[in-house]
Amino acid sequence: MDRNAIMEKLVAVATPYWEAEGEIAKRFFAKASPDDHAFYLRAQLWKELHPVDGFFNGLHRELAELVEMYPRVDKDIDRHHYHFLLMQLTQEFNHYVLLADIFEHVCGRKIRPEDTIQLPEEKKLGDLRRGYARSGSEIDRMAVAVTEGGGARLFREGAKLKGDRLAEMTAKAMQTIYDDEQDHYVEQAKAAAELVRSNADLERMIGAVVAISRQRVAMRNEMFRMPMTEAELEAFIAAQSKAA
Repeated sequence: MDRNAIMEKLVAVATPYWEAEGEIAKRFFAKASPDDHAFYLRAQLWKELHPVDGFFNGLHRELAELVEMYPRVDKDIDRHHYHFLLMQLTQEFNHYVLLADIFEHVCGRKIRPEDTIQLPEEKKLGDLRRGYARSGSEIDRMAVAVTEGGGARLFREGAKLKGDRLAEMTAKAMQTIYDDEQDHYVEQAKAAAELVRSNADLERMIGAVVAISRQRVAMRNEMFRMPMTEAELEAFIAAQSKAA
């Protein structure tokens, strides 16, 4: 099977959902109050501290694992790979730092551990992704990787903000995160395409990508206080799919 065609197909089926995430963010930022910003930041900060369980680990566990791995560098662990893991962890923590700074600006106080929250649709998303990640199928597991980050569409939209100090801080943080993550889905789609050996594999992976991407849209809509109705979302995704 043509690996490039498979990669393009995986991206194509996910893109309408990713664009829906972007549209949700766009509508939210157009009229969000400081309280609205605080609400979404609490949920996004939770996500930054708790990457996909079953595929990635929480930042604390990732750091602990890197400490344990260190004595094995240049023995059974390649130093270049270890450096990549260090850089990846640094980037992820920097995203938390940038967004926490905005939260403190909005709230006028220091952030507390209880400020980060997992919303119901995020919990559903986590349960769904864990199910795929732990199914024993590499096809399912890589589908989780392809969908992670939603194609960075939220951060693309946030980077466009202009105006007051809150808008400036948000745009700067979102641009940094977008620069770090904009190509991740391409890299993961390439890796996923290498696993596909049959039409059945492809259909299974597409089914998982669509299911996870659909739940990501529900998660974003809840996080941003429902700027789009279910009917609007369905119509938007259908229009995006038709245009692809």
